[in-house]
Amino acid sequence: MEYLEYYKDKKILVTGGAGAIGSNLVRALSGLGAKLIIVLDDLSASYEWNVPSAPNVLFVKGSVTDDVALKRVFQEEPEIVFHLAAFFANQNSVDYPERDLMVNALGTLKVLEYSNLCKIEKFIYASSGCSIYGSQAPLPLKEEFMSMHLTTPYQITKMLGELYCNFFWHHYGLKIVKTRFFNSYGPGEVPGQYRNVIPNFIYWAMKGLPLPITGTGEETRDFTYVDDLIDGLLRAAYFEDAVGEAINLASSREIKILDLANMINELTENKAGIRFVAKRKWDTKNRLLASIEKAKQLIGYEPKMDFKEGLNRTVKWFKENWDNIDACAEFGPGISSAVREIIVR
Repeated sequence: MEYLEYYKDKKILVTGGAGAIGSNLVRALSGLGAKLIIVLDDLSASYEWNVPSAPNVLFVKGSVTDDVALKRVFQEEPEIVFHLAAFFANQNSVDYPERDLMVNALGTLKVLEYSNLCKIEKFIYASSGCSIYGSQAPLPLKEEFMSMHLTTPYQITKMLGELYCNFFWHHYGLKIVKTRFFNSYGPGEVPGQYRNVIPNFIYWAMKGLPLPITGTGEETRDFTYVDDLIDGLLRAAYFEDAVGEAINLASSREIKILDLANMINELTENKAGIRFVAKRKWDTKNRLLASIEKAKQLIGYEPKMDFKEGLNRTVKWFKENWDNIDACAEFGPGISSAVREIIVR
């Protein structure tokens, strides 16, 4: 396919390239014959063992807020930047709002500045469709809706990153694309206190623990398999029609959290069942469902992964990497008391 051939012999910077989505993107770019993929990651929420090992992958440990690290990676003269690095996510930002501001706002601004100075071809920004639409947006969520009713610092700074992208596009002509991710899951994400529900559910199920559901379990999310997100990113950087645009990358399919928990218990043969716990204050969305019509129209995006098959592949990755995952999974004192009771009992 023509859009995949675009990456052959390219130099590409992936910030946050040791993370769940980043590591899968790096692996894909390596296989497509990129000349060099530079991974910039401070490993604050990721692990070097998760970075693909290949002759065309260069790993640099450093933060997007650190000018020394940024000079190091930009001296390699990347032609494309995928900016995935972030202080993730909602509860983490509530607990540490200043760190969230530094990484997600200042860090994004710095990467944009260096990208502009180095005259890169494309800048792809990883935004969050789960965050920036707020709780009052009509479903399915469409890109033109804007909300000022954001309930966590993470939601605020993800929106701020989009606004900085707009500035560099309008003022400097930097070719940016804003991709809005929805509830990514798949191989590569280590469970932990500030991680997503699917890796945490799988981890607890494999430990034989009941799965804690916040709310009623009727809440829905638009879970999107990581390979579909990677395909969307690769398309977004290629198609000129995407430049300057915000694009949802999702499955456009609702899954109930209760159904998710039951599927994971079934796949892992966990007999401990489920347990209901109190909702978090910032969690104001009972349903999430994205429209992907714009992505289909502009970049030919079409998610392919069946949800249960995606869960199967994720469980398989957990089993294959269990020693590393179990050693790295962290559930610290900031976690809610109700959930901690389930984990430690």
